Amino acid sequence: MKKQKSKRFVAISCAVLVVVCAAAYWSLFTPFSSSSKTGTYIYIDTDDTADSVYAKLAATAAANHLTSFRVAAALSGYSGHVHPGCYETAGGVSTLRLLRNLRSGRQTPVRLVVPAVRTMADMARRLSRQLAADSASLAAAFSDSALCATVDCSPATLPCIFVPETYEVLWTVSPDELVKRMKKENDKFWNASRKGKAEKQGLSPQEVVTLASIVDQETANDAEKPMVAGMYLNRLRQGMKLQADPTVKFALGDFGLRRILHEHLTVDSPYNTYRNVGLPPGPIAVPQISSIDAVLNAARHDYLYMCAKEDFSGTHNFAVTYEEHLANAARYARALNERNIH
Repeated sequence: MKKQKSKRFVAISCAVLVVVCAAAYWSLFTPFSSSSKTGTYIYIDTDDTADSVYAKLAATAAANHLTSFRVAAALSGYSGHVHPGCYETAGGVSTLRLLRNLRSGRQTPVRLVVPAVRTMADMARRLSRQLAADSASLAAAFSDSALCATVDCSPATLPCIFVPETYEVLWTVSPDELVKRMKKENDKFWNASRKGKAEKQGLSPQEVVTLASIVDQETANDAEKPMVAGMYLNRLRQGMKLQADPTVKFALGDFGLRRILHEHLTVDSPYNTYRNVGLPPGPIAVPQISSIDAVLNAARHDYLYMCAKEDFSGTHNFAVTYEEHLANAARYARALNERNIH
């Protein structure tokens, strides 16, 4: 009788053990989230604690997995190893793997979209929406002369290293690390082919980007960009002032100007190409790649002047002589007056 009870006890114990092991396996080694799709993340800030992490995980945890996570986290001492960062919680990531990633700070890279923008203040705001760093710390880094010098730039030329593209970075990347990463990506962008084309145009890569920023602000029409670039290159080679309206807007800090008047052209700034010969000291925007390539592959022609078309199509009339240009400018001025644009 005792043997039978003993056997029954052992059998029950084994069954319980199997159930416990199965439950543990199910909760620890199966996906933490009920969603099999990638793209679900948890963002842990520097002031988060284990409890606040649990609260953030609750939104994506599959049934009973959060309880298992908390037990395993407590046993592993996770409360003393909370690392800020971005971590994927779905896409087949198991509870145990998630805990290991969180405890060791093994982040999931985020896709950082570097935009084409007018100013580095705009860049700081746009990037801060995608990273842990705030816009103030990014803006401070972008204007730090010592940091800029480490990537062979000044605050004026720093926009040159930001190539509008999508990159994989850590969400917690510091502003200093980001600047150095952009420099590495910029070095890749300026391959032998692009450097060779720049040399043929008689420009350095930084000068190409500076001119491209003017082209970028002159026209949004990619097909016209090589024509615009060719016109400005003709002016540079003849020692003429570029007289680019976008540089006046940049010098004034007024990008909403719809009509450039004579009083605007007198602004005392090294960026005002109506007063200064040659390129400005740095880009007036972070240009699109299409604008950079437009300078590298500029159209060959004899045009020295351009004026926005009177149909407001966003494209331009080009002229070889100043007399032709005056006629084009008069038509555009009449169109502005007719629309009461001042």
